[in-house]
Amino acid sequence: MSDAVPEPEPRPDSEEAEPGAQPDPGYEPAAPAPLDVPREPTGNAEVDARLARLADADHLATDGHVEVYEDVHRGLRDALTALDTRPGPPEPPGRPGPPAPPPPSPYDRRS
Repeated sequence: MSDAVPEPEPRPDSEEAEPGAQPDPGYEPAAPAPLDVPREPTGNAEVDARLARLADADHLATDGHVEVYEDVHRGLRDALTALDTRPGPPEPPGRPGPPAPPPPSPYDRRS
């Protein structure tokens, strides 16, 4: 038995890329292509519009996807938040002024 560590076998040059090394100048990444993920309508126009926006990422390079995904996420979050708000009486416009005096009582009439 030997305590010697065997030497690693040499790898072809293509596998020996060092971290941070530049890719081969002859390499060209593939052009963006649609993923063709089916999108079914939800019945909510606002949500459907946001989901349709995802198709914009199909025509962008990978680094452009983040902006689209964040926009869609923000819109879907806003739509869900709107579902949580309960309808109620509308708020009066502007700041309230002094309280209005009570209407006169028929018993306060003096003849």
